[in-house]
Amino acid sequence: MFGKKVHPREFHEGDLVLKKILPIQKDHRGKWTPNYEGSYVVNKASSDGAPILIRMDREELPLPVNFDAVKKYA
Repeated sequence: MFGKKVHPREFHEGDLVLKKILPIQKDHRGKWTPNYEGSYVVNKASSDGAPILIRMDREELPLPVNFDAVKKYA
C-alpha cells in the first residue's frame, strides 16, 4: 500500500521549529550553506498547512510558512 510509512507531522502552538532556507536565496558559501535557519516558535498552528511563526524575540514573520518547509527543533 502506498504511503504506509508516511508519518503525519503535527505542530502545536509553542513548538520550537526550524525553517528551511529556500534555494532562491543565493549564498556565497556554496555547498556549505546551512539548510535550515531558526529557531522559531509556532504562534498559530492551523490544519490548512501554513503555520504562523514568530522569532524568539516575539517578532512575527510577515508571511505564513508551508508545513513542508518546517521541521521540529530537537
